[in-house]
Amino acid sequence: MFELLGTSVDYTQWNAFLVVLLLVFALFLILAGIFTAYFGSGKSRTIGVALLVVGLVVGVLIAFLYGAGDFGSKDGVTLGTLVFQSFLVIVAAVIGALVAVGIFLVAIMKS
Repeated sequence: MFELLGTSVDYTQWNAFLVVLLLVFALFLILAGIFTAYFGSGKSRTIGVALLVVGLVVGVLIAFLYGAGDFGSKDGVTLGTLVFQSFLVIVAAVIGALVAVGIFLVAIMKS
């Protein structure tokens, strides 16, 4: 389909996108699982442990597949580099969102 539009697709970028997406998904499942298992009780604690286990399995599986595959071999990108850059992108997005929300609240409160 993309060839019909006259554009080409770089699959290494899509693979990196997919790896980052799944690693962030796994990270937030782990964090939600820890939070739920610690503060929950009864069924909630069991669900928290299940979230934690699923997050760990997804994270380890993706890290293993990324390390075993050739996703980043063309550019020499390692999993550590990808995770570090992803972390910086997430931090930048959170800071940008907080600044935008802060400006919005100041504008609303002043009016």
